[in-house]
Amino acid sequence: MTQAECKFCAVARGELEATVVYEDDEAVAFLDHRPLFPGHCLLVPREHIETLGDLARERVGPFFETVQRLALAVERAMKAEGTFVALNNRVSQSVPHLHVHVVPRRKGDGLRGFFWPRTKYPDAAAERKVAAAIRKAMGKEAARR
Repeated sequence: MTQAECKFCAVARGELEATVVYEDDEAVAFLDHRPLFPGHCLLVPREHIETLGDLARERVGPFFETVQRLALAVERAMKAEGTFVALNNRVSQSVPHLHVHVVPRRKGDGLRGFFWPRTKYPDAAAERKVAAAIRKAMGKEAARR
């Protein structure tokens, strides 16, 4: 998808209507048009970036500082007990543009389904094998507990 075709790029450029709650030179936050709960926001970088892996390393910190500020603001504004903060990379990413969901939460609000189905490792050896593969992919050995 090109920047010209991307709905979130159009929102960032002000060409597609959205209820913007925050914007700066790097990012735009707006209300999700199909919210899980009132106050559900999306934060997107202004530049067309498809996944978290595509975001330049030096921009990750500043972007997530904005995520943090938005999560605190949503919690306060909606008088919520907390927030759910999530992003998808490719799978279940309805718009192929990096976006972080910030959803106000309350105990007993009924939100389910983001972490389904939960499973267990068949044994400790299988768990260790997965951990070793991730450590190798990270390019360094992680400290063992």
